[in-house]
Amino acid sequence: MKNIGYIMLLSLCFIACNNEPKQAPITNSNDYNKYLEQDAKASYKAAITEKKFWSNRLGADSTGIGDLGPLAGAYTRIFQTGGAIENLKKAEALYNKAIAVASPILKDSYVRALAHNYISQHRFKEANAMLEKSYAGPSNKHATELMLFDSYMEIGAYNKANEVLIKLKNNSDYNYLIRVAKWSDHNGDLDAAIRYLEKARDIAESRDSKPLKIWTYSNIADFYGHDGNIKASYDHYLKTLELQPDNAYVKKGIVWILYSKERNTKEANRILDTLIKNHNIPDYYLLKAEMAEFENDQQTAEKYTNKFLEATDNEKYGGMYNTYKIEVLVNSNPTAALQLAKAEVKNRATPETYHLLALAQLKNGLKTKALQTIEQHVANKSPEPMALFHSAMVYKANGLSKKVRPLKELLLEASYELGPVIAAQVAEL
Repeated sequence: MKNIGYIMLLSLCFIACNNEPKQAPITNSNDYNKYLEQDAKASYKAAITEKKFWSNRLGADSTGIGDLGPLAGAYTRIFQTGGAIENLKKAEALYNKAIAVASPILKDSYVRALAHNYISQHRFKEANAMLEKSYAGPSNKHATELMLFDSYMEIGAYNKANEVLIKLKNNSDYNYLIRVAKWSDHNGDLDAAIRYLEKARDIAESRDSKPLKIWTYSNIADFYGHDGNIKASYDHYLKTLELQPDNAYVKKGIVWILYSKERNTKEANRILDTLIKNHNIPDYYLLKAEMAEFENDQQTAEKYTNKFLEATDNEKYGGMYNTYKIEVLVNSNPTAALQLAKAEVKNRATPETYHLLALAQLKNGLKTKALQTIEQHVANKSPEPMALFHSAMVYKANGLSKKVRPLKELLLEASYELGPVIAAQVAEL
């Protein structure tokens, strides 16, 4: 599922939509209504209770090394379930304090926790540098290797990621399977990625581990969606909600099915409104803006786009929303979009950031530079639909129609991932 920014050409979308055959809906509000309000903030409330417990134990003047980590973990869960960035920053400060006073053995685990925090903040290079330093010293090598794979993938160090993955290879290990699934998806082998995740799901179920089942069900649901198996995707989102009724991530997944597959923006917005009420994060506004654009409601689209920009105008977010901002600003303020795109490439030089740089270059009239960016850093390096779409835009602008055609064919098959607004633009390539 993709969150596409604020994009035009809606009239084309109506043409594409009207040509689609009518299908029976996959979703049914009776399946999920009970999860929209009932226990809608249970995980958040539990995290608040946990935070109070560890905060009381720590005390105002205590260094409490044994309490710093759990308290930081509680703040992390408050961020995950509530959305307020301040809690992620509080967790960062606590982990730094714990690292400063911990013994070498304990310090290792706190370094990994802080690296995970940095990854959540999109501070990928900092996370990777910390992990490499920790790995070179006394550390839990296996646990650090798992996180090194994650950080290498984020910064585009794919050869190093592969080297670590080879070290980790164990088809009966859950943590290896979810990472080799990510590696397979990165290499464009979605079938293999799904097979590995299905093996991970089997392990989670055999252990009857609620956290592992929640993670696996929600992520395999995404992969089924990428593969066009929307019914399986929906079913696994529901399986996740059975275990965690307030899981905002999977509710957003159901929103995408309602919008992109079923074109039911009224119901999609109803769910989004409950998410904004209980788990307010900025990217919900972009999805509402896109659906308004689909409905040809320009005024509402602008309102929610502005809400997104206002919400992310907070220095504590750092670069967390830069990729979204690039897509939002590329038409209204291409110069600002280009500066953000350059910053993103410095932060993580991946095909996913380079195709945004190429888009920004194109929108700034630098079509030759955009072509160079695509050919050097994106072409044959990413199967992601948006990377292919922006590549096709750049090829078309440079008169390379022969390169556009095969990409258009692939993109037409990815219309669910792209959403109806972008799918309509693909049809016009």
